[in-house]
Amino acid sequence: MQPNDHDSGSTTLKVLSVLAYLIIIIAGMRMAQPIVVPFILSIFLAVIFAPPYIWLNSKGIPTSISLSLILIASVFIFLMVGALIGTSLAGFSEDLPLYQQRLQMIFDDIINWLSRFGIRISNELVFEYFNPAVAMQVVASTLTELGGVLTNAFLIILAVVFILLEITSYPAKIKAIFGSSEDSFQQFKKILVNVRHYLAIKTVISLATGAIIAVWLLILGVDYALLWGLVAFLLNYIPNLGSIIAAFPAVLLALVQLGVGQALAVAGGFLLVNVFMGNILEPRVMGKGLGLSTLVVFLSLVFWGWILGPVGMLLSVPLTMALKVGLEEQPTTKWLSIVLGSEAAALQACDEINSINQDKI
Repeated sequence: MQPNDHDSGSTTLKVLSVLAYLIIIIAGMRMAQPIVVPFILSIFLAVIFAPPYIWLNSKGIPTSISLSLILIASVFIFLMVGALIGTSLAGFSEDLPLYQQRLQMIFDDIINWLSRFGIRISNELVFEYFNPAVAMQVVASTLTELGGVLTNAFLIILAVVFILLEITSYPAKIKAIFGSSEDSFQQFKKILVNVRHYLAIKTVISLATGAIIAVWLLILGVDYALLWGLVAFLLNYIPNLGSIIAAFPAVLLALVQLGVGQALAVAGGFLLVNVFMGNILEPRVMGKGLGLSTLVVFLSLVFWGWILGPVGMLLSVPLTMALKVGLEEQPTTKWLSIVLGSEAAALQACDEINSINQDKI
């Protein structure tokens, strides 16, 4: 056996071993979903609450008072979201059959109108492959599952408190892990800062998006406007695709309830808000280098949704973003970060390489 053959076989074995480990980890996460989901959600909330907690401590406020304020804020958020989902979902589920019936009647009218011009379409065929009424059912079931996650609110809040209590000791622990490797510590610290920066900005922009959408729908008189504002806030964590998914049920409901004109007004409101927030404001505040490829966004949505359910879908982009930032900090894996990133991020990387080459010249 030649040496090259031995090296090739060793590389293949390593690749197969890594794939086997990944499959075991993914299967384990999927089976342990009831435990993993609250834990990941706790980390997500702790990252969001960390900046105000650290800021309160920096102002000389005792840890007990800072944690109490964070705890009150967490309980308030869970109660508000739980009450909104519970009350709105109960009414929406009760009215759902009526909405679906009206929607089917509208599509029947459209098909009959097209038949006058010689365009004959089978009703059964249309509703077999494209049934918009199912979208409302999917929204209701997804929100029901999300509401089920909130039943673990006490466990999630408790985990957030304990994570925040330990947050000041993490730098010392990380230094102890990396030893004298100051570069490794700085890289790890940069990853945490970038992820926290991304989540903080994304949360503020998502809150503004959800609030504007809710107010706009209230003005137009669309039922359950606050619920659709909450959906817009949650799905805004999914760039590009999230705004489309959030708009779809609200536009359908406006079509059923108020007619074509109001439905177009709802669609126009979603379009304007998301173009301004997602394409103008967010890139300026966040920077283009943190963008993800649209294909990666879609694949991460499917992947994390399959593993963790609705919460995985909502956190798919933050989870993938954390992976991208981590890969970006290592020279050997930076190419993977570029593959995951958007075209703007790739162009920015090219500019950085060109500037480095010019400095060398």
